[in-house]
Amino acid sequence: MPASAPAPPAFSPVADTLAADRLGVPQVVFFVMSAATPLTVVAGVVTTAYGATGLLGLPIAFVCVGLLLALFSVGYVSMARKVGNCGAFYSYLSKGLGRPVGVAGAWVALLAYNALQIGLYGAIGAAALPLLEQWFGLAPPWWVIALIAWALTAMLGMLRVDVNGALLAVLLLTEVAVIVVFSAADLIHPAGGSISFTALSPGNLFGPGVGALLVLAVLGSVGFESAVVFSEESKNPQRTVPVATYLSVGAIAVLYTFASWAMTVAVGPDQIVAVAGEQGTEVIFNLAAAHLGASAATIGHTLFTTSIIAAMIAFHNTTSRYMYALGREGVLPRRWGRTSTATGSPHVASLTQSTLGLGVILLYALAGWDPLVTLFYRGGTSGGLGVLLLIAATSVAVVVHFTRHPGGESLWRRRIAPVTAMLTLAVVVALALDNVDVLLGVPPDHALVWAVPVAFVAAAGLGVGWGLTLRTLQPGVYARIGLGAKAALAKAVDARTPNPRHATTDSEQTARSAQTTTPPKELWR
Repeated sequence: MPASAPAPPAFSPVADTLAADRLGVPQVVFFVMSAATPLTVVAGVVTTAYGATGLLGLPIAFVCVGLLLALFSVGYVSMARKVGNCGAFYSYLSKGLGRPVGVAGAWVALLAYNALQIGLYGAIGAAALPLLEQWFGLAPPWWVIALIAWALTAMLGMLRVDVNGALLAVLLLTEVAVIVVFSAADLIHPAGGSISFTALSPGNLFGPGVGALLVLAVLGSVGFESAVVFSEESKNPQRTVPVATYLSVGAIAVLYTFASWAMTVAVGPDQIVAVAGEQGTEVIFNLAAAHLGASAATIGHTLFTTSIIAAMIAFHNTTSRYMYALGREGVLPRRWGRTSTATGSPHVASLTQSTLGLGVILLYALAGWDPLVTLFYRGGTSGGLGVLLLIAATSVAVVVHFTRHPGGESLWRRRIAPVTAMLTLAVVVALALDNVDVLLGVPPDHALVWAVPVAFVAAAGLGVGWGLTLRTLQPGVYARIGLGAKAALAKAVDARTPNPRHATTDSEQTARSAQTTTPPKELWR
Protein backbone atom coordinates (compact mmCIF):
# COMPACT_ATOMS: atom_id res chain seq x y z
CA MET A 1 0.00 0.00 0.00
CA PRO A 2 1.44 3.41 -0.89
CA ALA A 3 2.64 5.40 2.09
CA SER A 4 0.19 8.20 1.33
CA ALA A 5 -2.86 5.94 1.33
CA PRO A 6 -4.92 5.92 4.52
CA ALA A 7 -4.93 2.74 6.54
CA PRO A 8 -8.21 0.81 6.44
CA PRO A 9 -10.38 1.49 9.48
CA ALA A 10 -10.20 -1.09 12.23
CA PHE A 11 -13.38 -3.04 12.80
CA SER A 12 -15.33 -1.94 15.84
CA PRO A 13 -18.31 -3.81 17.28
CA VAL A 14 -19.87 -0.54 18.40
CA ALA A 15 -21.18 2.61 16.73
CA ASP A 16 -22.64 5.99 17.68
CA THR A 17 -26.01 5.75 15.94
CA LEU A 18 -29.13 3.64 16.02
CA ALA A 19 -30.06 1.58 12.98
CA ALA A 20 -32.22 3.68 10.67
CA ASP A 21 -35.16 2.71 8.43
CA ARG A 22 -36.16 -0.43 10.32
CA LEU A 23 -39.63 0.52 11.60
CA GLY A 24 -42.70 1.43 9.62
CA VAL A 25 -46.00 2.77 10.95
CA PRO A 26 -47.36 -0.66 12.04
CA GLN A 27 -44.21 -1.56 13.99
CA VAL A 28 -44.15 1.77 15.83
CA VAL A 29 -47.85 1.36 16.66
CA PHE A 30 -47.10 -2.09 18.07
CA PHE A 31 -44.43 -0.64 20.37
CA VAL A 32 -46.70 2.21 21.47
CA MET A 33 -49.80 0.12 22.15
CA SER A 34 -47.82 -2.68 23.81
CA ALA A 35 -46.53 -0.11 26.30
CA ALA A 36 -50.14 0.89 26.95
CA THR A 37 -50.88 -2.79 27.91
CA PRO A 38 -54.51 -2.88 26.69
CA LEU A 39 -55.54 -6.13 28.40
CA THR A 40 -53.84 -5.16 31.65
CA VAL A 41 -55.66 -1.82 31.58
CA VAL A 42 -59.04 -3.40 30.81
CA ALA A 43 -58.62 -6.05 33.48
CA GLY A 44 -56.94 -3.89 36.10
CA VAL A 45 -57.29 -0.13 35.60
CA VAL A 46 -60.94 -0.29 34.48
CA THR A 47 -62.06 -2.37 37.46
CA THR A 48 -59.93 -0.27 39.84
CA ALA A 49 -61.50 2.91 38.51
CA TYR A 50 -65.03 1.59 38.96
CA GLY A 51 -64.32 0.16 42.41
CA ALA A 52 -62.29 3.07 43.80
CA THR A 53 -64.34 6.01 42.53
CA GLY A 54 -67.87 4.60 42.47
CA LEU A 55 -68.56 6.48 39.21
CA LEU A 56 -70.01 4.98 36.04
CA GLY A 57 -68.56 7.57 33.67
CA LEU A 58 -65.29 5.77 32.90
CA PRO A 59 -66.15 5.20 29.20
CA ILE A 60 -66.76 8.96 28.83
CA ALA A 61 -63.51 9.61 30.70
CA PHE A 62 -61.64 7.56 28.10
CA VAL A 63 -63.31 9.59 25.34
CA CYS A 64 -62.29 12.86 27.00
CA VAL A 65 -58.74 11.65 27.57
CA GLY A 66 -58.50 10.47 23.97
CA LEU A 67 -59.50 13.92 22.75
CA LEU A 68 -57.04 15.56 25.15
CA LEU A 69 -54.14 13.36 24.04
CA ALA A 70 -55.07 13.97 20.40
CA LEU A 71 -54.90 17.72 21.04
CA PHE A 72 -51.55 17.31 22.76
CA SER A 73 -50.30 15.20 19.87
CA VAL A 74 -50.97 18.00 17.35
CA GLY A 75 -48.14 20.15 18.69
CA TYR A 76 -46.14 17.14 19.85
CA VAL A 77 -45.78 15.57 16.40
CA SER A 78 -45.43 18.98 14.71
CA MET A 79 -42.39 19.64 16.88
CA ALA A 80 -41.18 16.07 16.25
CA ARG A 81 -40.46 17.06 12.66
CA LYS A 82 -37.90 19.52 14.02
CA VAL A 83 -36.51 17.35 16.84
CA GLY A 84 -35.97 13.76 15.63
CA ASN A 85 -34.38 12.56 18.87
CA CYS A 86 -34.95 9.23 20.61
CA GLY A 87 -34.75 11.21 23.86
CA ALA A 88 -38.27 12.56 23.15
CA PHE A 89 -39.30 14.52 26.29
CA TYR A 90 -35.65 15.33 27.02
CA SER A 91 -35.16 16.89 23.61
CA TYR A 92 -38.53 18.70 23.60
CA LEU A 93 -37.89 20.30 26.97
CA SER A 94 -34.35 21.28 25.93
CA LYS A 95 -35.63 23.04 22.81
CA GLY A 96 -38.62 24.68 24.45
CA LEU A 97 -37.59 25.50 28.00
CA GLY A 98 -33.81 25.33 27.99
CA ARG A 99 -31.10 22.73 28.33
CA PRO A 100 -31.11 22.50 32.15
CA VAL A 101 -34.85 21.80 32.08
CA GLY A 102 -34.20 19.21 29.38
CA VAL A 103 -31.75 17.39 31.65
CA ALA A 104 -34.29 17.61 34.47
CA GLY A 105 -36.89 16.01 32.20
CA ALA A 106 -34.45 13.26 31.27
CA TRP A 107 -33.84 12.37 34.90
CA VAL A 108 -37.57 12.32 35.63
CA ALA A 109 -38.11 10.16 32.53
CA LEU A 110 -35.46 7.65 33.62
CA LEU A 111 -37.07 7.41 37.06
CA ALA A 112 -40.60 7.11 35.69
CA TYR A 113 -39.95 4.65 32.85
CA ASN A 114 -37.77 2.44 35.03
CA ALA A 115 -40.56 2.36 37.62
CA LEU A 116 -43.03 1.34 34.91
CA GLN A 117 -40.78 -1.31 33.37
CA ILE A 118 -39.37 -2.84 36.54
CA GLY A 119 -42.74 -2.66 38.28
CA LEU A 120 -44.08 -5.15 35.74
CA TYR A 121 -41.77 -7.83 37.16
CA GLY A 122 -43.89 -7.69 40.28
CA ALA A 123 -47.03 -8.68 38.35
CA ILE A 124 -45.77 -11.44 36.09
CA GLY A 125 -45.61 -14.01 38.89
CA ALA A 126 -49.19 -13.48 40.02
CA ALA A 127 -50.38 -13.57 36.39
CA ALA A 128 -48.50 -16.73 35.35
CA LEU A 129 -48.73 -18.80 38.53
CA PRO A 130 -52.38 -19.94 38.13
CA LEU A 131 -51.61 -21.09 34.59
CA LEU A 132 -48.54 -23.04 35.66
CA GLU A 133 -50.53 -24.73 38.42
CA GLN A 134 -53.36 -25.56 36.01
CA TRP A 135 -51.17 -26.87 33.19
CA PHE A 136 -48.18 -28.44 34.91
CA GLY A 137 -49.02 -28.61 38.62
CA LEU A 138 -46.09 -26.27 39.36
CA ALA A 139 -46.06 -23.49 41.93
CA PRO A 140 -42.67 -21.75 41.70
CA PRO A 141 -41.94 -18.60 43.73
CA TRP A 142 -42.90 -15.36 41.98
CA TRP A 143 -39.27 -14.34 41.56
CA VAL A 144 -38.46 -17.46 39.51
CA ILE A 145 -41.12 -16.48 36.98
CA ALA A 146 -39.93 -12.87 37.11
CA LEU A 147 -36.35 -13.93 36.38
CA ILE A 148 -37.47 -15.92 33.34
CA ALA A 149 -39.37 -12.89 32.03
CA TRP A 150 -36.36 -10.70 32.84
CA ALA A 151 -34.00 -12.96 30.86
CA LEU A 152 -36.31 -12.89 27.84
CA THR A 153 -36.62 -9.10 27.98
CA ALA A 154 -32.87 -8.64 28.43
CA MET A 155 -32.10 -10.91 25.47
CA LEU A 156 -34.59 -9.16 23.19
CA GLY A 157 -33.19 -5.78 24.19
CA MET A 158 -29.89 -6.79 22.60
CA LEU A 159 -31.47 -7.78 19.27
CA ARG A 160 -32.60 -5.72 16.30
CA VAL A 161 -35.47 -3.37 17.03
CA ASP A 162 -37.55 -4.84 14.21
CA VAL A 163 -37.24 -8.30 15.81
CA ASN A 164 -38.80 -6.85 18.95
CA GLY A 165 -41.45 -5.20 16.82
CA ALA A 166 -42.37 -8.48 15.11
CA LEU A 167 -42.84 -10.24 18.45
CA LEU A 168 -44.91 -7.36 19.84
CA ALA A 169 -47.10 -7.48 16.73
CA VAL A 170 -48.13 -11.06 17.49
CA LEU A 171 -48.67 -10.44 21.20
CA LEU A 172 -50.57 -7.19 20.72
CA LEU A 173 -52.88 -8.37 17.94
CA THR A 174 -53.96 -11.46 19.91
CA GLU A 175 -54.41 -9.32 23.01
CA VAL A 176 -56.62 -6.82 21.23
CA ALA A 177 -58.59 -9.61 19.55
CA VAL A 178 -59.40 -11.13 22.95
CA ILE A 179 -60.59 -7.78 24.32
CA VAL A 180 -62.88 -7.27 21.33
CA VAL A 181 -64.28 -10.82 21.49
CA PHE A 182 -64.83 -10.69 25.26
CA SER A 183 -66.50 -7.27 25.04
CA ALA A 184 -68.72 -8.37 22.15
CA ALA A 185 -69.80 -11.37 24.23
CA ASP A 186 -70.67 -8.97 27.08
CA LEU A 187 -72.95 -7.02 24.76
CA ILE A 188 -74.62 -10.20 23.52
CA HIS A 189 -75.37 -11.20 27.13
CA PRO A 190 -76.57 -7.98 28.80
CA ALA A 191 -77.70 -7.97 32.39
CA GLY A 192 -81.49 -7.77 32.60
CA GLY A 193 -81.83 -8.76 28.95
CA SER A 194 -81.32 -5.31 27.38
CA ILE A 195 -78.28 -3.23 26.54
CA SER A 196 -77.86 -0.24 28.83
CA PHE A 197 -76.25 2.99 27.66
CA THR A 198 -76.15 4.48 31.16
CA ALA A 199 -72.34 4.45 31.38
CA LEU A 200 -72.14 6.50 28.16
CA SER A 201 -74.11 9.37 29.67
CA PRO A 202 -71.81 12.39 30.29
CA GLY A 203 -73.61 13.10 33.55
CA ASN A 204 -72.13 9.97 35.12
CA LEU A 205 -68.64 11.40 34.74
CA PHE A 206 -69.14 13.96 37.49
CA GLY A 207 -68.88 13.25 41.19
CA PRO A 208 -66.45 13.32 44.12
CA GLY A 209 -64.09 10.86 42.41
CA VAL A 210 -63.95 12.51 38.97
CA GLY A 211 -60.36 13.62 39.45
CA ALA A 212 -59.11 10.11 40.17
CA LEU A 213 -61.26 8.75 37.33
CA LEU A 214 -59.74 11.10 34.74
CA VAL A 215 -56.22 10.52 35.99
CA LEU A 216 -56.64 6.73 35.89
CA ALA A 217 -57.87 7.08 32.31
CA VAL A 218 -54.75 9.08 31.45
CA LEU A 219 -52.43 6.61 33.20
CA GLY A 220 -54.10 3.80 31.28
CA SER A 221 -52.97 5.51 28.07
CA VAL A 222 -49.33 6.01 29.08
CA GLY A 223 -47.14 4.74 26.27
CA PHE A 224 -48.83 6.69 23.46
CA GLU A 225 -46.03 9.26 23.65
CA SER A 226 -43.26 6.76 22.84
CA ALA A 227 -43.64 6.91 19.04
CA VAL A 228 -41.13 9.78 19.03
CA VAL A 229 -38.62 7.59 20.88
CA PHE A 230 -38.34 5.40 17.77
CA SER A 231 -38.09 8.30 15.30
CA GLU A 232 -34.41 7.70 14.53
CA GLU A 233 -35.13 4.07 13.65
CA SER A 234 -38.27 4.74 11.61
CA LYS A 235 -38.73 4.79 7.87
CA ASN A 236 -39.63 8.33 6.80
CA PRO A 237 -39.99 9.54 10.42
CA GLN A 238 -41.70 12.80 9.43
CA ARG A 239 -44.65 10.69 8.30
CA THR A 240 -44.28 7.59 10.46
CA VAL A 241 -44.19 9.32 13.85
CA PRO A 242 -47.34 11.47 13.39
CA VAL A 243 -49.36 8.69 11.79
CA ALA A 244 -48.33 6.14 14.44
CA THR A 245 -49.10 8.60 17.25
CA TYR A 246 -52.58 9.49 16.00
CA LEU A 247 -53.43 5.86 15.22
CA SER A 248 -52.32 4.77 18.69
CA VAL A 249 -54.24 7.50 20.50
CA GLY A 250 -57.39 6.74 18.53
CA ALA A 251 -57.12 2.96 18.86
CA ILE A 252 -56.46 3.13 22.60
CA ALA A 253 -59.40 5.47 23.24
CA VAL A 254 -61.84 3.41 21.16
CA LEU A 255 -60.72 0.08 22.64
CA TYR A 256 -60.89 1.25 26.25
CA THR A 257 -64.21 3.02 25.80
CA PHE A 258 -65.77 -0.03 24.18
CA ALA A 259 -64.43 -2.51 26.76
CA SER A 260 -65.30 -0.42 29.83
CA TRP A 261 -68.84 0.21 28.56
CA ALA A 262 -69.40 -3.45 27.59
CA MET A 263 -68.41 -4.49 31.10
CA THR A 264 -71.18 -2.35 32.59
CA VAL A 265 -73.68 -3.84 30.14
CA ALA A 266 -72.83 -7.42 31.15
CA VAL A 267 -72.71 -6.81 34.90
CA GLY A 268 -75.35 -4.10 35.08
CA PRO A 269 -74.75 -0.38 35.68
CA ASP A 270 -76.16 -0.68 39.19
CA GLN A 271 -73.82 -3.57 40.06
CA ILE A 272 -70.52 -2.75 38.35
CA VAL A 273 -69.05 -0.78 41.26
CA ALA A 274 -69.74 -3.54 43.78
CA VAL A 275 -68.63 -6.34 41.46
CA ALA A 276 -65.43 -4.50 40.46
CA GLY A 277 -64.58 -3.90 44.11
CA GLU A 278 -65.18 -7.55 44.97
CA GLN A 279 -63.67 -9.39 41.98
CA GLY A 280 -60.99 -6.93 40.87
CA THR A 281 -59.03 -8.04 37.82
CA GLU A 282 -61.09 -11.23 37.50
CA VAL A 283 -64.25 -9.43 36.33
CA ILE A 284 -63.45 -9.68 32.62
CA PHE A 285 -62.31 -13.31 32.89
CA ASN A 286 -65.30 -14.40 34.97
CA LEU A 287 -67.62 -12.83 32.40
CA ALA A 288 -65.73 -14.63 29.62
CA ALA A 289 -66.07 -17.96 31.42
CA ALA A 290 -69.82 -17.41 31.86
CA HIS A 291 -70.44 -16.33 28.26
CA LEU A 292 -67.83 -18.26 26.26
CA GLY A 293 -66.73 -21.12 28.49
CA ALA A 294 -63.82 -21.94 30.76
CA SER A 295 -61.40 -22.31 27.83
CA ALA A 296 -62.00 -18.70 26.82
CA ALA A 297 -61.16 -17.54 30.33
CA THR A 298 -57.94 -19.58 30.23
CA ILE A 299 -56.99 -17.98 26.91
CA GLY A 300 -57.71 -14.59 28.45
CA HIS A 301 -55.50 -15.30 31.45
CA THR A 302 -52.74 -16.48 29.12
CA LEU A 303 -52.86 -13.32 27.05
CA PHE A 304 -53.06 -11.23 30.22
CA THR A 305 -49.68 -12.74 31.10
CA THR A 306 -48.23 -12.13 27.64
CA SER A 307 -49.52 -8.56 27.69
CA ILE A 308 -47.35 -7.92 30.74
CA ILE A 309 -44.36 -9.41 28.91
CA ALA A 310 -45.10 -7.25 25.86
CA ALA A 311 -45.18 -4.15 28.05
CA MET A 312 -41.85 -5.16 29.62
CA ILE A 313 -40.27 -5.38 26.18
CA ALA A 314 -41.78 -2.09 25.00
CA PHE A 315 -40.81 -0.10 28.10
CA HIS A 316 -37.34 -1.70 28.13
CA ASN A 317 -36.75 -0.44 24.60
CA THR A 318 -38.04 3.02 25.52
CA THR A 319 -35.94 3.29 28.68
CA SER A 320 -32.74 2.07 27.06
CA ARG A 321 -33.13 4.65 24.28
CA TYR A 322 -33.43 7.44 26.82
CA MET A 323 -30.19 6.21 28.40
CA TYR A 324 -28.61 6.01 24.95
CA ALA A 325 -29.67 9.57 24.08
CA LEU A 326 -28.09 10.93 27.26
CA GLY A 327 -24.90 8.90 26.80
CA ARG A 328 -24.54 9.93 23.15
CA GLU A 329 -24.54 13.60 24.14
CA GLY A 330 -22.26 13.13 27.15
CA VAL A 331 -24.87 14.17 29.71
CA LEU A 332 -24.44 10.79 31.40
CA PRO A 333 -21.71 8.14 30.91
CA ARG A 334 -20.70 8.04 27.25
CA ARG A 335 -20.66 4.24 27.17
CA TRP A 336 -24.46 4.39 27.24
CA GLY A 337 -24.30 6.15 23.87
CA ARG A 338 -22.84 3.16 22.03
CA THR A 339 -24.77 0.82 19.75
CA SER A 340 -23.99 -2.60 18.35
CA THR A 341 -22.95 -2.62 14.71
CA ALA A 342 -24.47 -6.09 14.34
CA THR A 343 -27.97 -5.26 15.59
CA GLY A 344 -28.12 -1.48 15.85
CA SER A 345 -29.41 -1.80 19.42
CA PRO A 346 -28.23 0.48 22.26
CA HIS A 347 -26.71 -2.60 23.88
CA VAL A 348 -24.81 -0.90 26.72
CA ALA A 349 -27.86 1.07 27.85
CA SER A 350 -29.97 -2.06 27.45
CA LEU A 351 -27.62 -4.07 29.67
CA THR A 352 -27.64 -1.28 32.25
CA GLN A 353 -31.42 -1.26 32.39
CA SER A 354 -31.50 -5.06 32.62
CA THR A 355 -28.98 -5.01 35.47
CA LEU A 356 -31.12 -2.55 37.39
CA GLY A 357 -34.20 -4.73 36.90
CA LEU A 358 -32.32 -7.81 38.06
CA GLY A 359 -31.17 -6.01 41.18
CA VAL A 360 -34.72 -4.99 42.10
CA ILE A 361 -36.08 -8.52 41.58
CA LEU A 362 -33.36 -10.01 43.80
CA LEU A 363 -33.86 -7.32 46.45
CA TYR A 364 -37.60 -7.99 46.66
CA ALA A 365 -37.02 -11.75 46.71
CA LEU A 366 -34.44 -11.60 49.51
CA ALA A 367 -36.37 -9.05 51.56
CA GLY A 368 -39.68 -10.90 51.19
CA TRP A 369 -41.55 -7.76 50.09
CA ASP A 370 -44.92 -7.89 48.37
CA PRO A 371 -44.16 -7.73 44.63
CA LEU A 372 -47.76 -7.25 43.48
CA VAL A 373 -48.77 -4.29 45.64
CA THR A 374 -45.54 -2.44 46.36
CA LEU A 375 -43.60 -3.17 43.17
CA PHE A 376 -46.22 -3.52 40.44
CA TYR A 377 -49.18 -1.45 41.57
CA ARG A 378 -47.53 1.36 43.49
CA GLY A 379 -44.37 1.36 41.40
CA GLY A 380 -46.26 1.32 38.12
CA THR A 381 -48.73 3.99 39.23
CA SER A 382 -45.89 6.19 40.45
CA GLY A 383 -44.14 5.79 37.11
CA GLY A 384 -47.34 6.68 35.27
CA LEU A 385 -47.67 9.81 37.40
CA GLY A 386 -44.12 10.77 36.45
CA VAL A 387 -44.91 10.37 32.74
CA LEU A 388 -48.04 12.50 33.20
CA LEU A 389 -45.89 15.26 34.73
CA LEU A 390 -43.53 15.00 31.74
CA ILE A 391 -46.40 15.22 29.27
CA ALA A 392 -47.69 18.35 31.00
CA ALA A 393 -44.22 19.93 31.04
CA THR A 394 -43.71 19.03 27.38
CA SER A 395 -47.01 20.71 26.48
CA VAL A 396 -45.58 23.93 27.95
CA ALA A 397 -42.34 23.43 25.99
CA VAL A 398 -44.30 22.99 22.75
CA VAL A 399 -46.23 26.23 23.31
CA VAL A 400 -43.05 28.17 24.15
CA HIS A 401 -41.19 26.75 21.17
CA PHE A 402 -43.87 27.67 18.65
CA THR A 403 -44.24 31.12 20.25
CA ARG A 404 -40.56 31.75 19.50
CA HIS A 405 -40.50 29.94 16.16
CA PRO A 406 -43.97 30.00 14.55
CA GLY A 407 -42.77 29.58 10.98
CA GLY A 408 -43.99 26.66 8.88
CA GLU A 409 -46.95 25.66 11.05
CA SER A 410 -50.62 26.60 10.90
CA LEU A 411 -52.34 28.50 13.69
CA TRP A 412 -54.08 25.29 14.76
CA ARG A 413 -50.82 23.36 15.11
CA ARG A 414 -48.69 26.03 16.74
CA ARG A 415 -51.21 27.81 18.96
CA ILE A 416 -54.82 26.63 19.34
CA ALA A 417 -54.31 22.89 19.91
CA PRO A 418 -51.09 23.18 21.99
CA VAL A 419 -52.45 25.90 24.29
CA THR A 420 -55.73 24.05 24.82
CA ALA A 421 -53.84 20.85 25.62
CA MET A 422 -51.47 22.68 27.98
CA LEU A 423 -54.29 24.25 30.01
CA THR A 424 -56.26 20.99 30.20
CA LEU A 425 -53.21 18.97 31.22
CA ALA A 426 -52.53 21.48 33.99
CA VAL A 427 -55.97 20.69 35.39
CA VAL A 428 -55.35 16.94 35.10
CA VAL A 429 -52.01 17.25 36.93
CA ALA A 430 -53.68 19.24 39.72
CA LEU A 431 -56.33 16.51 40.03
CA ALA A 432 -53.65 13.83 40.04
CA LEU A 433 -51.69 15.47 42.84
CA ASP A 434 -54.91 15.95 44.80
CA ASN A 435 -55.78 12.25 44.42
CA VAL A 436 -52.38 10.59 44.94
CA ASP A 437 -53.73 8.54 47.83
CA VAL A 438 -56.56 7.13 45.69
CA LEU A 439 -54.18 6.39 42.82
CA LEU A 440 -51.70 4.55 45.04
CA GLY A 441 -54.38 2.83 47.11
CA VAL A 442 -53.08 4.18 50.44
CA PRO A 443 -54.61 6.23 53.27
CA PRO A 444 -54.46 10.04 52.88
CA ASP A 445 -51.83 10.28 55.62
CA HIS A 446 -49.54 7.61 54.12
CA ALA A 447 -45.92 8.64 53.52
CA LEU A 448 -46.16 7.79 49.81
CA VAL A 449 -48.71 10.56 49.27
CA TRP A 450 -45.93 13.11 49.57
CA ALA A 451 -42.89 10.90 48.91
CA VAL A 452 -43.79 10.06 45.30
CA PRO A 453 -44.27 13.67 44.10
CA VAL A 454 -41.22 14.77 46.11
CA ALA A 455 -39.12 12.07 44.42
CA PHE A 456 -39.93 13.48 40.99
CA VAL A 457 -39.34 17.05 42.15
CA ALA A 458 -35.99 15.98 43.60
CA ALA A 459 -35.03 14.21 40.37
CA ALA A 460 -35.94 17.33 38.39
CA GLY A 461 -33.98 19.56 40.76
CA LEU A 462 -30.89 17.37 40.54
CA GLY A 463 -31.25 17.34 36.76
CA VAL A 464 -31.33 21.14 36.60
CA GLY A 465 -28.29 21.26 38.88
CA TRP A 466 -26.40 18.83 36.67
CA GLY A 467 -27.34 20.80 33.56
CA LEU A 468 -25.98 24.01 35.10
CA THR A 469 -22.85 22.16 36.18
CA LEU A 470 -22.28 20.99 32.62
CA ARG A 471 -22.72 24.56 31.38
CA THR A 472 -19.88 25.67 33.67
CA LEU A 473 -17.51 22.70 33.57
CA GLN A 474 -18.21 21.09 30.19
CA PRO A 475 -19.62 23.76 27.85
CA GLY A 476 -18.98 21.54 24.83
CA VAL A 477 -21.24 18.85 26.24
CA TYR A 478 -23.77 21.48 27.31
CA ALA A 479 -23.91 22.84 23.76
CA ARG A 480 -24.88 19.39 22.43
CA ILE A 481 -27.80 18.81 24.83
CA GLY A 482 -30.93 17.92 22.91
CA LEU A 483 -29.27 17.69 19.49
CA GLY A 484 -29.88 13.96 19.09
CA ALA A 485 -28.10 12.46 16.09
CA LYS A 486 -26.62 15.89 15.33
CA ALA A 487 -24.59 15.62 18.55
CA ALA A 488 -22.20 13.28 16.72
CA LEU A 489 -21.39 16.11 14.31
CA ALA A 490 -20.53 18.42 17.17
CA LYS A 491 -18.35 15.72 18.77
CA ALA A 492 -16.55 15.25 15.47
CA VAL A 493 -15.62 18.95 15.50
CA ASP A 494 -14.07 18.55 18.94
CA ALA A 495 -12.11 15.53 17.73
CA ARG A 496 -10.77 17.38 14.67
CA THR A 497 -9.81 20.54 16.53
CA PRO A 498 -6.08 20.41 17.38
CA ASN A 499 -6.15 23.20 19.95
CA PRO A 500 -8.14 22.17 23.04
CA ARG A 501 -8.70 25.83 23.93
CA HIS A 502 -10.79 26.25 20.78
CA ALA A 503 -12.54 22.89 20.84
CA THR A 504 -15.40 24.09 22.98
CA THR A 505 -16.00 27.16 20.87
CA ASP A 506 -16.09 25.18 17.64
CA SER A 507 -18.35 22.55 19.15
CA GLU A 508 -20.77 25.14 20.44
CA GLN A 509 -20.85 26.85 17.04
CA THR A 510 -21.58 23.53 15.33
CA ALA A 511 -24.29 22.79 17.87
CA ARG A 512 -25.90 26.14 17.25
CA SER A 513 -25.78 25.57 13.52
CA ALA A 514 -27.46 22.18 13.90
CA GLN A 515 -30.02 23.52 16.37
CA THR A 516 -30.86 26.82 14.76
CA THR A 517 -33.89 27.32 16.96
CA THR A 518 -31.66 27.99 19.99
CA PRO A 519 -31.03 31.74 20.40
CA PRO A 520 -27.33 32.06 21.44
CA LYS A 521 -28.05 35.21 23.46
CA GLU A 522 -30.20 33.37 25.98
CA LEU A 523 -27.92 32.51 28.90
CA TRP A 524 -30.31 29.98 30.42
CA ARG A 525 -30.27 28.00 27.19
